Amino acid sequence: MHLVRYLSPVDGRPISGLRTGDTVSSLAGINTFAELLQLSLDDLQAAVGKVGEAEPVEGLKFLPPLDGRGEVWCAGVTYERSRGARMEESSEQSVYDKVYSADRPELFQKAPAWRVVVDGEPVGIRTDSGHDVPEPELAVVANSHGEIVGFTVCNDMSSRSIEGVNPLYVPQAKLFAGGCALASGIRPVWEVADPKNLGIRLVIERDGVEVFADTTSTAKLVRELQDLIDVLFLPNDFPDGVILATGTGIVPELDFALAAGDIITITIDEVGTLTNTVAVGREPFAFLATDNLEGTR
Repeated sequence: MHLVRYLSPVDGRPISGLRTGDTVSSLAGINTFAELLQLSLDDLQAAVGKVGEAEPVEGLKFLPPLDGRGEVWCAGVTYERSRGARMEESSEQSVYDKVYSADRPELFQKAPAWRVVVDGEPVGIRTDSGHDVPEPELAVVANSHGEIVGFTVCNDMSSRSIEGVNPLYVPQAKLFAGGCALASGIRPVWEVADPKNLGIRLVIERDGVEVFADTTSTAKLVRELQDLIDVLFLPNDFPDGVILATGTGIVPELDFALAAGDIITITIDEVGTLTNTVAVGREPFAFLATDNLEGTR
């Protein structure tokens, strides 16, 4: 099962629901994910047991699994492969080696809820970059109490050329239109037996041909998931919950860069799949501001 948000086929308003296979049911008494993620883990699990009548998912439009004041954050350099790739591309190699083994993790804000794209929507690359890659990541969903309540799939799009010039350019390399994609569903934490032992696969297709593929496992993640959440919550409140992408263990070699029209598919065992097509610039993402203004996201 997955916790999802989708548009009502009757009046077009966002609905919070529970997807099981090819059917979805609304959550009784829960209007938004903000309300859902304000609940304790025990209360959230109880809420999931109270659903309406099931309907087929065919034809439904699914929305990002975050709303209200929800935010997406990221942890960086949490896999040995990420450390190596960052050092290879950077003019300041030592900072990545140090943060990989430091007590304090690298954490940065990726996107507020309204900037997030979902499965089937485009992801973006900057017009002033020239070397961009996807970063497939297990994303931890935490409620307002700092409890891990579920998991989803994140594509933390990244400009290697911008960050490579100077690590202080990380915000520009990471925060841009279409830079954060999430799978449409949250897999509840009680349904994932061992989140530190999940296979992750990335496939990139160009003109119908597979041009890159690789796999990794969350077993290679050097940080503990709850430790990352604890550090994130230490100085911050997240009244409507937060999603923390936990870093990537897959980085293409330096001779590979994304291009417009590439199709990116990320699959994480027991969690879900995320597929997006690459678009360039900010114009293809104007709908994010418009749809949110109209209350349809």
